[in-house]
Amino acid sequence: MATAKEHISEIIRRQPDNSTYDHIVRELAFDLMVQRGLKDSDERRTIPNEELQRRIKTWQKF
Repeated sequence: MATAKEHISEIIRRQPDNSTYDHIVRELAFDLMVQRGLKDSDERRTIPNEELQRRIKTWQKF
C-alpha cells in the first residue's frame, strides 16, 4: 500500500504539464472524496438508494 505522499505524488504526476494549481487541487479533493466513499462502503456505512430518494424528496419544495 502506498503512503499518502506517494499516492498524492502519483495523482500530480498524471496531470498534464499545463495543469493549473486549481485543477490539481480539485483532482486531489476528488480523489479524497472517492477514497472516503470507498472506505464507507467497505465499512458498510451506506444507505440504500430508496432511503436516499426518500430523504431527497423531503428537501424538495413544491
